[in-house]
Amino acid sequence: MNVATPPAKLQAKDYASDQEVRWCPGCGDYAIVRAMQVTMAELQADPSKTVFISGIGCAARFPYYMATYGFHTIHGRAAAIATGAKIANPELDIWVVGGDGDSLSIGGNHLLHVLRRNVNLQYLLFNNEIYGLTKGQYSPTSRVGTKSPSTPVGSVDNPVSPTLFALGCGARFVARGVDTNQKHLPEVFKRARSHIGASFVEIFQNCIVYNDGVYDYFTEKDAVADNQIMVEHGKPLLYGKDKQKGLRVKPGHFEIESVTIGENGITEADVLVHDETNKMLATMLCAMQPPALPMAIGVIYCNPGPTYDEGLAAQVTEAKRAGAKPSLNELLRKGPTWTIE
Repeated sequence: MNVATPPAKLQAKDYASDQEVRWCPGCGDYAIVRAMQVTMAELQADPSKTVFISGIGCAARFPYYMATYGFHTIHGRAAAIATGAKIANPELDIWVVGGDGDSLSIGGNHLLHVLRRNVNLQYLLFNNEIYGLTKGQYSPTSRVGTKSPSTPVGSVDNPVSPTLFALGCGARFVARGVDTNQKHLPEVFKRARSHIGASFVEIFQNCIVYNDGVYDYFTEKDAVADNQIMVEHGKPLLYGKDKQKGLRVKPGHFEIESVTIGENGITEADVLVHDETNKMLATMLCAMQPPALPMAIGVIYCNPGPTYDEGLAAQVTEAKRAGAKPSLNELLRKGPTWTIE
């Protein structure tokens, strides 16, 4: 009697391709690709149905290093190509990878549409606040005063917040992670994948060559407690070394403030509880900046809704049910026409 041997469980290393990883030594991208490989193993994702699609930039090399299908596309157009791939084959699990320049400069328009349409895919934005591949020019997320080859005396541009942009586009899943937090980042990736619809994840990523240490003020070990808050649905928004600090709505104002439990009669009951379905709360959390307020990390907003690909498929099914026989020739000549003599 032959007994079928169950397939061996895939390990993180099984999702790593045979390609030599070519990022600068110490680049935060190494940590992100490792976190993704761990995520794939924990999900036991099917490599034959998993696709990583990227644009242009350092982050765009990502597909080469995953033992799945991949597509290295053109600058800023990854979201558009990913939308086509999802519509053509809804069974594919699609991850889009782009940097802050690729996603928010030339690709800003395409990112807007994939989010507002709610295409069922995951979009990972690696944010290092600089153009790394083209040698350190300032990007859409670079802060005022950033000195670079393109702004030698300091940028005067106001930076865009990727998460606030995503919320403004109508994204229904918005989260943040940090490249070096290898325990937390795979959990964010898994939540993004489980969400039905467009999932947007901003990853704070260090560029060791052109913008080294730009996030030290809230990612360094001695800064995390007071300048970073891990948000979790249904749990109080507490932070600090001993969780003695919290966030509440400032009395008489529609804004968030930081309070210390035990001071001025403040108790934990005064602290906000995170509700990831509350878009207004998500907007305020995304706008927080140290040192006045901590940087919010984790799933900030999650409120599923109808997806573009499902809606489109339903239209096609209904048309077939109604017996429609599409004709390009008839479509071109439908409606008012003119004959020029």
